[in-house]
Amino acid sequence: MTTDTPRIVIIGAGIAGLACAHRLGEAGLKPVLFDKGRGPGGRLATRRATDSLQFDHGAQYVTAKGGGFAALLAAAEAAGALARWRAESDKPRYVGTPGMNALAKYLARGLDVRCGAPVSGIHRDGDEWVVLVDGAAQRCDRVVITVPAPQIAGLLGASHPLLDELAGVRMDPCLTLMAAFTTDAPRPFVSRADEDDALAWIALDASKPGRSAEATWVAQASPAWSATHLELEPDALAALMLPMLCARLGAPQSSVSHAATHRWRHARVATPLGRPFLRDATRTLHAGGDWCLDARVEAAWTSGDAIARDILASVSSPVPPGS
Repeated sequence: MTTDTPRIVIIGAGIAGLACAHRLGEAGLKPVLFDKGRGPGGRLATRRATDSLQFDHGAQYVTAKGGGFAALLAAAEAAGALARWRAESDKPRYVGTPGMNALAKYLARGLDVRCGAPVSGIHRDGDEWVVLVDGAAQRCDRVVITVPAPQIAGLLGASHPLLDELAGVRMDPCLTLMAAFTTDAPRPFVSRADEDDALAWIALDASKPGRSAEATWVAQASPAWSATHLELEPDALAALMLPMLCARLGAPQSSVSHAATHRWRHARVATPLGRPFLRDATRTLHAGGDWCLDARVEAAWTSGDAIARDILASVSSPVPPGS
């Protein structure tokens, strides 16, 4: 391994992976990010249905508690990638403009992000790591995994020592409905959160800055309802969720002009790891994400940034041969 300029592969181009790559890039390193999706962002996702219809079907907004993340949001807002959403809340909520994935695109500037590149496995070969990307072997010195915790076993194998530390981490699913209504349909609120309702979150997506005037809504089911109905086909799921949304809006189903669903198997952190990241004995394999700390976008950023700082602190430390 060349300790001065280590070859670093980051698996996952969500906020954790991008935060890690951004910090490493600032230090002069050149990590490569691989992601199976069509673009960066992970659950900071925007679905475009038609030229005039789009939906933020993953994370709904972003807030900041810590100074570092607040500074990032301020810079993204100044660059036009974020705007404040005047939803029914007493604390600032930021949304990407024109979609939630704009924050991810802002973080990805200048980074080597390769999308449509699924990773199927990782193994150690002497002093190197071999990452299988779309069937091809990518050799590197360090690997950072930022996929949801339940997917890590599929990359490392069921017997890897790190999996014991992941045993207590739990992530809940989320089923999402995206619906558009005619312009005369009721708009009784901007957003509504009710953890006891089957539709735990409902938001008028069209109310967010930079969106079209279309009457677009996003409804996300509770963890329990999502788990019960997780394996339903999209049409069957829409047939269940759409009447519930119409009832809560007071809108006739005849006013619906578009409806689609999305299944997030690992959407929300229920039981976190309790520390910013995992690291193997060689200090060349890290794993992190929001699942380490909390069910917040900021938690993903904090984890990725902490991994990068740990790598930067150890790049000059030699790794024992054959470890």
